[in-house]
Amino acid sequence: MYTDLFSLQQKSVVITGGSGYLGSALTEALLAFGADVTVADLNFRTHSTLEAAMEEGRLRNIVCDVSDTASIQNMLREHSAASGRLNVLVNCATYGAGYGKGAELEFMTDEVWHKGVDGTAGTTFRCIREAIPYLRESGGGSIINFASMYGIVSPDPSIYGDSGANNPPNYGTGKAGVVQLTRYCAAHLAKYRIRCNSVSPGPFPNAVIGQNDAFLEQLQAKTMLGRVGKPEEMTGAVIMLASDASSYMTGSNLMVDGGWTAW
Repeated sequence: MYTDLFSLQQKSVVITGGSGYLGSALTEALLAFGADVTVADLNFRTHSTLEAAMEEGRLRNIVCDVSDTASIQNMLREHSAASGRLNVLVNCATYGAGYGKGAELEFMTDEVWHKGVDGTAGTTFRCIREAIPYLRESGGGSIINFASMYGIVSPDPSIYGDSGANNPPNYGTGKAGVVQLTRYCAAHLAKYRIRCNSVSPGPFPNAVIGQNDAFLEQLQAKTMLGRVGKPEEMTGAVIMLASDASSYMTGSNLMVDGGWTAW
């Protein structure tokens, strides 16, 4: 019984942004635990493991623009036709926060503000709304939303220096909205046996940002564990929330941040 708790053998999963920096690791983990997976993204990565899963019929790539409701609807129709069901929705895609001077609080335009908030909270809302009928038809399921530590705490401006990775206010605001939307959905979808939880990554700098040694040192010093995260370190929380191991969890926000927000 207990050895099967984390199995995804009977789970059909849609992951938005499943070819991104964190999404790629999540896609591989979902497949490794036995899930049938649709990667909903604009661009796709491939390698031998993914190609083998596609040949087995357990993985498909469907172009999806999460800023566009019609595109989301089409993706879900294609997924349902191919998989026959939907058990898990992972909302990993994000867009539009912006960086540089135009993303600073005092210089940010209305257009940039709205795009960043929509690219975090708006994408999550649209995907959940459109997925509800499919999850209900499957008898319930699990929704996993990607929030952020910056939906919980503010960035420390002093650590960013010339890194070019300054975290903009529309991103944090949108991710805070994702955490609250998660609670709201948990409360209102429980009657359909749909659970809704979120995960909040801490510092997971991509390869380009990770080459800035001075900035990397600052990030590492902010965590209790003294280092930044690796993409595969996000997979444990997501696999748990996708599987029956989390069957009594809903409305939770799991911090995966090396202890950043705990001190």
